[in-house]
Amino acid sequence: MQKELWLLRHGKSDRETDLADIDRPLKKRGEKNAFEMGSWMKQNQLIPELIITSPAKRAYDTACIVAEAMHGNPDHIVVDKRVYFQGIEAIKNVLSEAGLTSHKILIVGHNPDLENLVEELVGFEHLPEAKKLMPTATLVRLLLEDDISNISAGTVKLLAIMRPKDLP
Repeated sequence: MQKELWLLRHGKSDRETDLADIDRPLKKRGEKNAFEMGSWMKQNQLIPELIITSPAKRAYDTACIVAEAMHGNPDHIVVDKRVYFQGIEAIKNVLSEAGLTSHKILIVGHNPDLENLVEELVGFEHLPEAKKLMPTATLVRLLLEDDISNISAGTVKLLAIMRPKDLP
C-alpha cells in the first residue's frame, strides 16, 4: 500500500502579543484558513490516519480545526515536542516511529523545519519556484516510495502543494 506524508504549516498566528512563542494563538485568518484546508482535504478524501502536531498553541489549534473540518473528531491528534523547532532529523525520527502503523500521516508544524524537510526529501529541482514555499496553512503532499520509517532523500515524490489562496 502506498504511503503518503502530508506536511501542514500552522495557520497565521498573532505576533502582536507578549506571550511566549509557544503560546501564541491563531489569528482569525489562521482559524479560517485551517478550517478551509481541512474542508478541502475532506472533499478530496485526504483523511490522515494519524495527526502529529507541535505543542505550540498555534499548531495544536490548527490541527484541531483541520481535524474538526475533516470529520468532527480531533481525538486522534498526537502532540510531539520534537515537531517544535527541533530540526528535520527530529521530525524524521517522529515519522520513523509513526510510520510503522500508519499509511497517511499529517504533521502540523513550523517553518523553517517543514520547508527544509520538503527541500531535502524532494530536492530543489523538483519544487516549484515560489517566493515562499510554505506560507501559513499550506499543505504539502508527499508520496513515499519507501516505508515512512525509512524516509530519506530520493525516496519521496512531491504530489502537490496547496496554499490557502489556491483553494477553490
